Amino acid sequence: MQPRRTRTQNQLIDFLILNAGTLIMVVGIYFFKYPNNFSTGGVSGISVILAHYFPHITKGDFGLALNILLLILGYAMLGRDFGYKTTYVSLLQSGLIWVLERVYPLSQPMTSQPLLELVFAVALPAIGSAMLFNIGASSGGTDIVAMVVKRHSSLEIGRALMVSDLIITLMACVAFGMETGLYSILGLVTKSLVVDMVMENINTNKCFHIITAHPDHIEQFITRTLHRGATRVHGEGVYTHQGREVLLTVVNRKQAVELRAYVKSHDPEAFLLITNTGEIIGNGFRGVN
Repeated sequence: MQPRRTRTQNQLIDFLILNAGTLIMVVGIYFFKYPNNFSTGGVSGISVILAHYFPHITKGDFGLALNILLLILGYAMLGRDFGYKTTYVSLLQSGLIWVLERVYPLSQPMTSQPLLELVFAVALPAIGSAMLFNIGASSGGTDIVAMVVKRHSSLEIGRALMVSDLIITLMACVAFGMETGLYSILGLVTKSLVVDMVMENINTNKCFHIITAHPDHIEQFITRTLHRGATRVHGEGVYTHQGREVLLTVVNRKQAVELRAYVKSHDPEAFLLITNTGEIIGNGFRGVN
């Protein structure tokens, strides 16, 4: 059985993920989204459009102001349930962009390839968002509005957010022309797909069903070498009616390679079923809460 991590270790890991995910989002927004005026919804999208009509105020200034207003709204409507992680990420993201605008100002895109820059403008924030979602945090912004609406109404939040993001994106067509607007629409469509894909890959583990007549040494390898638990079930072949043991265990990708190689070399007659699984709740994986 994999040893439990202490609460302090879990908090430290979460803190590092919060900072890494936020930094990745900031790089995508500041270096790729803002210079190209890509507006794919959210606070960053609104900031791009507002800065176009009020050029004496920077995108970062708008973003910081909007996020602070939304945080105030969140605490006023949701109280302590609002979440310190979202507060931290929202302020850190806005603060980093505000600093970058003054330390490393950008007056034009980094390359002359808008499609290439759109890839990074979508992929980096999506990866960062997925990292945050995976530990129960978010970047704030319009997510705060969704949390408030969810608490006080029966509206479908996902659909409402998609509609609001679409409206913001369509406004980019008016503000910057059809070319930038179409890039923004493409980015909006791609964003949700990338977030789902990244989250699925982050959480993916391998589930093994090992059917064997010699389970003892495989059990020892799982528990002593891989430090994982396993469940042993007695079965019977339907053709031979000979007894077989079924070992059920879940391991990460690296351990899956080791376990598969071990079973293949030590018990060539064993039958393996290996499947991907994305939600594992229990000791050694994710807590129930």
